[in-house]
Amino acid sequence: MRWKEQLLTLTPYQPGKSIEAVKKQYKLDQIVKLASNENPFGCSEQVMTALQSNQTGLAIYPDGYATTLRETLSSFLQVDEEELIFGNGSDNLIQIISRALLHPNASTVMATPSFSQYKHNAVIEGAIIKEVPLINGDHNLEAMLAAIDEQTNVIWLCSPNNPTGTYIPESKLIAFLDKVPSDILVVLDEAYYEYVVADDYYDSVKLASKYENLIVLRTFSKIYGLAALRIGYGVANRSIIKALEPAREPFNVNSLGQLAASAAIKDQNFINICKEKNRQGLEQFYEFCRQYQLDFYPTQTNFILIDCKIDGNQVFQSLLERGYIVRSGKALGFPTAVRITVGSFEQNEGVLKALGEFLAQK
Repeated sequence: MRWKEQLLTLTPYQPGKSIEAVKKQYKLDQIVKLASNENPFGCSEQVMTALQSNQTGLAIYPDGYATTLRETLSSFLQVDEEELIFGNGSDNLIQIISRALLHPNASTVMATPSFSQYKHNAVIEGAIIKEVPLINGDHNLEAMLAAIDEQTNVIWLCSPNNPTGTYIPESKLIAFLDKVPSDILVVLDEAYYEYVVADDYYDSVKLASKYENLIVLRTFSKIYGLAALRIGYGVANRSIIKALEPAREPFNVNSLGQLAASAAIKDQNFINICKEKNRQGLEQFYEFCRQYQLDFYPTQTNFILIDCKIDGNQVFQSLLERGYIVRSGKALGFPTAVRITVGSFEQNEGVLKALGEFLAQK
């Protein structure tokens, strides 16, 4: 087989350990997964009602235009229907953008550490990758501008950033966008947008209407609690959407996902409750870090990156054996840290108790 050479050495995405696998391996009755930044409170009851009353036959292809979801979301965001593109999660949209714009003669600029799939897809397309290190967890926007060259086709911004939870303030983002050449696509990945409480955060949808080279990516996998159904969307100038559509595979958003997302948007009360519970949960983690004098990044997301000053894999393994699945920072660019999803009050208490016991032993 004449495989692309880059595929032969590229590591596939490594998802968090499954609950059932950990139960079986460690003979534990109960496992709490706090590794993938899922919503511990599930999804809106309105979603479950919509799914239970669904009469769509499984033998029928999904609506390739996502008509109902498109109408609902365009009304909610106050954008034109032609300014939306949908994906099998926002990961799929990252893949579509990479497929459409990246190739061996193109370069792409991204922060590091950041979400792994920007680089992953760029490698597959054979693009020239320019990684700009974070400064104290934040994007170094000046250095990212300096990395632009005549071959640059895509710039990736993750705000709030995964895995640090930090964000780009409005004034800095606008100053950055003003300096990016208009023929370079800026991708603003906002998977955790709904969790943000910062006063100087921006209205990215309005920015997408102002900057014709900006696309905003969001997902229903996080605060909306629909990770299993894989729904993501992009908002951009209709010329961008029109150019990307041929790179999107047909029927890439399943029927149940479209139905669930349409119902989820309508229950913003549920979203606000989850957002408030998340901030309360973060205070549990902040207090723990202050008590144990551990460094952490104040976060605008539903996860926190904690520097335990010990090999992150050791911390991960210790918590795993105690029934808590978290994410080692070693694979995320922070070798002595762990990234922990904010769970329910009880889940947070449990994982912090287990972490405290481990740190006391060390």
